[in-house]
Amino acid sequence: MEKSRIILVTGGQRSGKSVFAENLALRLSPTPVYIATAQVLDDEFRHRVAIHQQRRGPQWTNIEEPLSLSRLDVNGRTVLIDCVTLWATNMFFANGDDIDAAARAMKEEFDKFTSQNATFIFVTTETGLGGTSENPMQRRFNDLQGEINQYIASKADEVHLVISGIDVKIK
Repeated sequence: MEKSRIILVTGGQRSGKSVFAENLALRLSPTPVYIATAQVLDDEFRHRVAIHQQRRGPQWTNIEEPLSLSRLDVNGRTVLIDCVTLWATNMFFANGDDIDAAARAMKEEFDKFTSQNATFIFVTTETGLGGTSENPMQRRFNDLQGEINQYIASKADEVHLVISGIDVKIK
């Protein structure tokens, strides 16, 4: 691997972005790393995670890390991080729903993590594509999500928008 590469895959909920990102990772490496940022807190989400896990075969190295991506050594690997939205959720609550502190922490983690010589594929959700929530906490979270999505996109070599399972390369 010659140099670090960052790819952002974004789209709405259930748009097909994870499947697109998984296929991309497998095209780039026969043995990619999958970093799951989710914390499984209920049966419905446990079912969603199981579906994701069933799609991936034994060629994947699976790691669960809800907050501290930079502690992981992924030098020389192709790494899929699924997803930034759940990572942002974890950081949001770890920082007492202070979006400024959460954004700073995420940017620091992102910069440390992506300083490794690897190919990084970040999956995220465009939460701002929907209407404005009546819930103040949801609005603050959407602000955090929008800020971190823009930050990652600004650092990315490629950005893909997935709509209804169709990839549109936008950067």
